[in-house]
Amino acid sequence: MNLTWVVQVRIGLVGKPNVGKSTFFSAATMAQVDIANYPFCTIDPNVGVAFIEARLDCPCKDLRNKLEQDGRLKPVEADDPRQGSLCEPRTGSCIGHRRSVPIALVDVAGLVPGASEGRGRGNAFLADLANCDVLIQVVDAAGSTDLEGQFLGAVSTAEEAVASVNAEITFLEQELDAWIGGLLEDGWNRGVRRVQAEGEKGLVSFIQERLSGLGATTPLVSQGMAEFNDAYAPSQQPWDWPTSTLHDLGQCMRKQLFPMVYAANKADIAPKGVLEAFPNHTMMACMADMELALRRANEAGLIHYRSGDASFSVQSPASLNDAQKKALDHMQERLATFDGTGMARLMDDVLFDRLNHIVVYPVQDETHWVDGDGRVLPDAFVVPSGIQAKALASRVHTDLGEGFIRGVDGRTRRIVGADHELVDGDVLKIHAKS
Repeated sequence: MNLTWVVQVRIGLVGKPNVGKSTFFSAATMAQVDIANYPFCTIDPNVGVAFIEARLDCPCKDLRNKLEQDGRLKPVEADDPRQGSLCEPRTGSCIGHRRSVPIALVDVAGLVPGASEGRGRGNAFLADLANCDVLIQVVDAAGSTDLEGQFLGAVSTAEEAVASVNAEITFLEQELDAWIGGLLEDGWNRGVRRVQAEGEKGLVSFIQERLSGLGATTPLVSQGMAEFNDAYAPSQQPWDWPTSTLHDLGQCMRKQLFPMVYAANKADIAPKGVLEAFPNHTMMACMADMELALRRANEAGLIHYRSGDASFSVQSPASLNDAQKKALDHMQERLATFDGTGMARLMDDVLFDRLNHIVVYPVQDETHWVDGDGRVLPDAFVVPSGIQAKALASRVHTDLGEGFIRGVDGRTRRIVGADHELVDGDVLKIHAKS
């Protein structure tokens, strides 16, 4: 049976125009997109695939060690371009047992205040976010642009930059709150009839149905309702709630449906103290333009650079002109100061901490860790932590989930049942009815 690869995680890039979202997207995916210093350079959403390194070494490291100990494989040679990796990834790469896994990245066109009321591309912008698991808001840490994305033409002080970033965060939250509140308001009369008949259970059911297109589930809605009741404790019955209360409810639902992290872009030119002013936000310094320049230079063979590294090596220093040397020296200095461009660190945090995902490796042979064609560990699946064996089987292929019989742990050879919880780095053979 052929395994069909599906990218399971979608991360949305959001923010006002002209903060570097398209540069971030291009640097992460190496896709060719329009990048320009004016608002609404991006009109329709760009969708691409970015690769993030798994936190644990690829299991092919353990496989190599075993084969070397058994005398069936020679030690790694110094000039091995893959630095010992044995696996054959269907997607991504593995060098030095550092396995990269894919996520979908969605670059949504710049939002402006009033989008929920139709301003700019309005709800078309907001609808692009609907299927994203988490949002990265790219903010201008340098405070160099206004809320419309227009350049201010002057260097901001720390106080001005902090105020600018705070305004960016606030306006986006308000637009999302108003959008979700509007969805709840539409049809509320029908919803309250269900509340009158079924109580809070009916309310949760109604909200879940209204927001199902945004990925709302009953547990998420229940969590949002609990936060709403704690924060606002409305005294009126739901059928008497004013529009403002529905928008407060929308705010609580937004926090559940769209978890947010922040990329403080242009960090290299931002005044000192901007990030420290937001201790209650998951915010990381980023330099998207530098990441893009480094990755392009690496592809051109000018340097050797791996995303996430805090330095790079020049391939042929003698071949560089003075301008290139000056630019590379500047980037080396900036990388050392910020311990990297911040992009790989942010994406790692989003996938593995914020979304609490792990990487597991389904195989068709638990002894040699190969698929039906003999390829070693070709698939690395990004899945929620605690996923059970049968649920993984369904993600690999619906037929495997429906016909699931048992699994076999590739490391211990222990037989496991449908409800066996997988952990990061597991290798699993799936037995199913054919």
